[in-house]
Amino acid sequence: MDKQRLALTALILLPFPLLAACGTESGSDSGSGSVGSGSTKTTVTGVHWNVDSLTVDGKTEKAPDSAYLQIADDGEVNGNYGCNGFGTTATVKGDTIAFGTAQSTDMACLGTPMEFEEAFAGTLTDGEFTAERADGKLTLTSKKGATVKLSEEKPAELYGTKWQINSLMDHEVAQSLPEEVGDKAWFTLDEKSGKLTGSLGCNRVTAEATVSKDRITLGNPGTTRRMCSDSLMAAEKSLLKLFKSTLEYRIDHRTITLTSENDLGISAVADK
Repeated sequence: MDKQRLALTALILLPFPLLAACGTESGSDSGSGSVGSGSTKTTVTGVHWNVDSLTVDGKTEKAPDSAYLQIADDGEVNGNYGCNGFGTTATVKGDTIAFGTAQSTDMACLGTPMEFEEAFAGTLTDGEFTAERADGKLTLTSKKGATVKLSEEKPAELYGTKWQINSLMDHEVAQSLPEEVGDKAWFTLDEKSGKLTGSLGCNRVTAEATVSKDRITLGNPGTTRRMCSDSLMAAEKSLLKLFKSTLEYRIDHRTITLTSENDLGISAVADK
């Protein structure tokens, strides 16, 4: 498995350190109009903005699903270029937004076009953007003519969401799942039945799940008995270690982390 230090991957697994206050809140203002019309900050801050597309030099590219931008009320910014997470600051004046110098992780992600990532990162350093919001959409236009189109996305719910597992955590080390796992490892929680159901990458799994405040207690797992490749079985063995224990959970918009008392855990994202 490809191991990455949390110092490099914290932006993917958890909120950017400077931005913990952002939490999972979503903006309550769903009105339309430019940023500077009346309530300058509340029209763009506190909202998780998915990046839909980027237009540079007349060429429009669709953004990867993981690309997003979120501006806190105090101007702190966290986001994802499509593969790497980043953090910076934003100065909002009237209907303009200017972004500061960003810090980002340095990872190569399978299946993610790095060309988009580089173009998006470069565009945010173009200077001031004119911002316009309407019907849950936000358009940022730079003085050089580049355009970033974004749309508001609501936070995921703990129950009923299909959570796609994308990373394993072991103390200070985070490791991506084997490429072979793909989207085969997932789980969902059902409030009515009090159960977790899902897949470990090879075998299906079900277990009692008791939720209390910020913790989930998982019972003994019941699984099917298929045999798969060594890499799939190794990932499955790691996931099974989280059962028969109490896990602390945290939801950051559409990402959930589950961590055991001995610092083993997973990160998962809400399936679209």
